[in-house]
Amino acid sequence: MSKELDKELYPDYEYPEYTPNPEEPFREPIAKLGKLITDRVPQKLGLKKITREDPEYWGLAAVLSDEEAELALKLGVRQPKTLPEIIKLSKLEPSKCEAMLEGMARKGLLEYNYENAARVKQYVLPMYVPGCAEFFNMNAELLEESPEVGIFFERMSRLPLEKITPFVPEGGAGIGMHVIPVEKAIEMENESVDLEHISYWLDKYEGKYAASPCSCRRSRMKYDEGCADDPEGWCIAVGDMADYVVETQKGGEYITKEQALDILRQAEENGFVHQITNIDGKNKIFAICNCNVNVCYALRTSQLFNTPNMSRSAYIAKVDKTKCVACGKCVESCPAGAVKLGQKLCDKDGCEITYPRKPLPSDMPWGEHMWTHNYRDVNRINCYDTGTAPCKTACPAHIAVQGYLQLAKEGRYDEALALIKKDNPLPAVCGHVCNRRCEDACTRGTIDEAVAIDEVKRFVAERDLNAETRYIPKPVVPSLRGGFDEKIGIIGAGPAGLSCAYYLALSGYKPTVFEKNAEPGGMLRYGIPSYKLEKNLLAAEIDVIRELGVEIRCGVEIGKDITLDQLRAEGYKGFYVAIGCQKGRMPGVSGQDAAGASTAVDFLKEAGAREDFDFEGDVVVVGGGNVAIDVARISSRCTDHQVSLFCLEQREEMPASEEEISEALGEGIQLNPGWGMKEILEEEGRVCGVVFKKCVRVFNDEGRFAPEYDEDDTVTVDCRHVIFSVGQTADWGDILDNTNVKLRPNGSAMANKLTYQTGEPDIFVGGDIYTGPRFAIDAIAAGREGAISLHRYVHEHCTLTIGRNRRDFVELDKENIKVEAYDESRRQIPPKGDAAMQAETFRDLSHSFTEEQVHAETSRCLSCGASVVDPNKCIGCGVCTTRCVFDAIHLNRALPGASVMRTSEEKLKYILPNMVKQSVKVKFKKKPKKE
Repeated sequence: MSKELDKELYPDYEYPEYTPNPEEPFREPIAKLGKLITDRVPQKLGLKKITREDPEYWGLAAVLSDEEAELALKLGVRQPKTLPEIIKLSKLEPSKCEAMLEGMARKGLLEYNYENAARVKQYVLPMYVPGCAEFFNMNAELLEESPEVGIFFERMSRLPLEKITPFVPEGGAGIGMHVIPVEKAIEMENESVDLEHISYWLDKYEGKYAASPCSCRRSRMKYDEGCADDPEGWCIAVGDMADYVVETQKGGEYITKEQALDILRQAEENGFVHQITNIDGKNKIFAICNCNVNVCYALRTSQLFNTPNMSRSAYIAKVDKTKCVACGKCVESCPAGAVKLGQKLCDKDGCEITYPRKPLPSDMPWGEHMWTHNYRDVNRINCYDTGTAPCKTACPAHIAVQGYLQLAKEGRYDEALALIKKDNPLPAVCGHVCNRRCEDACTRGTIDEAVAIDEVKRFVAERDLNAETRYIPKPVVPSLRGGFDEKIGIIGAGPAGLSCAYYLALSGYKPTVFEKNAEPGGMLRYGIPSYKLEKNLLAAEIDVIRELGVEIRCGVEIGKDITLDQLRAEGYKGFYVAIGCQKGRMPGVSGQDAAGASTAVDFLKEAGAREDFDFEGDVVVVGGGNVAIDVARISSRCTDHQVSLFCLEQREEMPASEEEISEALGEGIQLNPGWGMKEILEEEGRVCGVVFKKCVRVFNDEGRFAPEYDEDDTVTVDCRHVIFSVGQTADWGDILDNTNVKLRPNGSAMANKLTYQTGEPDIFVGGDIYTGPRFAIDAIAAGREGAISLHRYVHEHCTLTIGRNRRDFVELDKENIKVEAYDESRRQIPPKGDAAMQAETFRDLSHSFTEEQVHAETSRCLSCGASVVDPNKCIGCGVCTTRCVFDAIHLNRALPGASVMRTSEEKLKYILPNMVKQSVKVKFKKKPKKE
């Protein structure tokens, strides 16, 4: 049974609406031309009249005069005619006729070529798609004046295909576009044919190329469904079409073959799909497009109608499970949603897990019930409902754990670091302070002990400490102009803000981070002691972010030193607020304001920076989490007096990790679980003790925090200092003055749970200021999502949600697996630092794995996840193969018929027989036996 999707994250799709002006007179020549060009069968055959509500009418009416429509009617669809022939037909004065034809070509209604023996210019009335609907959208001036042609293109690339798509045979039967694979994915394929190679088409049209704007990207932007790609230059016109897009002011620019290859390379880096026109047979194309499935109408045909024959290549991707490590990069890049994560391990009965395949029109009766209107969203579902590797699932950033373990095992450390940094810009930091949810979930832990994933990451990530081995990722920009000029401000240089800046930089931006403290890092710098996270390590990873072009301005408090309105006046288009929870909560007991009482946040910031504190007596720390442990351990390094920790929870209930508790006990911290504060005792305005009362219950029957006490069971503890680690809250200052950002009662910001957009459209939030206090890896994951939202937001008319990866993963059932063979070695333990010395110093005396330990530990991974391809959804683009560094996914030429290209005029000759064939097959298909 499929998991029910959250409608807030996966909403039903609603198509854009357009209502023509009913007051305008109906124009018969426009209606006649609309009927001539359309491929909608009822309208074409006259079974339904073209009305003003039909896109065939209002799309042309917005662009053409009646006189132009009358002239176009004389040309016939796709029947090339020279100027003398058209003059003869139209009986127009030659100069006027030529001027009209040239004007109609500039608009986009007509195209022209020189495909005759004399190489004489001939004009052609094209079909709607591929044809004039696209050309209208390539004409920037026309699109601005008549924005409805954006929706016109959407309609005419969809409506004519609604009934016919199930019956289209392999090869597309001369309809629309045809996927052509990434060339390096098939270069070793002996059975490939010429037209399956991009190089073949580039050679065929040697010297005649023009980069022109993508009409799909432009069209979608007209009804606010843009994807934030720069639309310019992605479509490579070839042959006579190159001249056409340049000479008729369609934004075309002549390019060399080398420039064309560079565009194709950049398209592959972005995960765009190569497609060629498929309406002129095997000997002619007029464009090579580089398509983003989030906007492309040609890719939509197969995805919306679930009919892959419409556009697929002759190839299907296949995974070699022995090599696959479920890194998920092929899944993230698959435009068709054909690759998802599954598992490699058999179930407890020893049977391989089977995965559902999308039904095809040859399997069952077809209709709208089989369509997927929100295909752009559901194609981004990452794994099957039966689940995948628990390590990747449990990690908030969903790092490719199996992947980097395998690369480290092979000694490919640079590649391992590169793979980690696709999902985590601060891996060295996380290698020291992560709470290791991946290890808690690790399948190996059901056998003996979890793989020491974090220790391997720490070993790999420490390459960033050395400038010679430091990995600086290469930006991948969805623009052919090198980057984006839009200014984006990030408020807060903690893990969420730094992560947001990192991913924006990788997308081509130069964001500015504003930090009110003297140094960047947020709680990583001011809340985590150096004996756990040395500041030079943090600085090294921040330096990488700076090298990507991120500017970090420290000592600047937004709302005080400069306001958001002032930044907007300077040209900033969007903001990511990630200021964290920098203010400690007070316990609400008498005496809490006495001298010697402070919050953990304030104490950590001062003592951590100075690595010293002025203690004059015993110290009491109140709290049971990791922060409280940090406070206690820092305190013990700053005084020879007694440090005691009191918390509500019993030892086994404490939220602090067992490792942290053990280290604190080893350093002489006195642990007192099961006590809550009653009051702070004062003497001359200064702390002199704390009265605690016995906590008999922390949570109520519903699991909510509702402590209960025995008020008669108390203990008084003498001390001169008490530090409260009972929670953190937001300190907004004046940042939100004059904004519509709404806050929850606890002070955190309210925002959309997918986009993180607040009530102030240009303000996005993330990290602790949105979720409340969590861990660094949670903030890092949130920063990535903030970057995606801001990239889309700062470009007008783009959707924040459609086609977005929800990063939702499902853990495989560890109770239903069979593990037959595995490396039986025990979990490796890094060399221990001297415990006594560590208790006295702020320096980190811990050690990383040796290289030998890395090899031994990575061999313990069960490699329980793997990618799975649904061949019924795969369109054979090969994008997945460009993402795999394990040589685990390849294209196989399984559908040679998909490379048979026909002309548009032949389509019914091949569609009708296939319709009969499929109908017979479906009718006589054996029904599955009932159990």
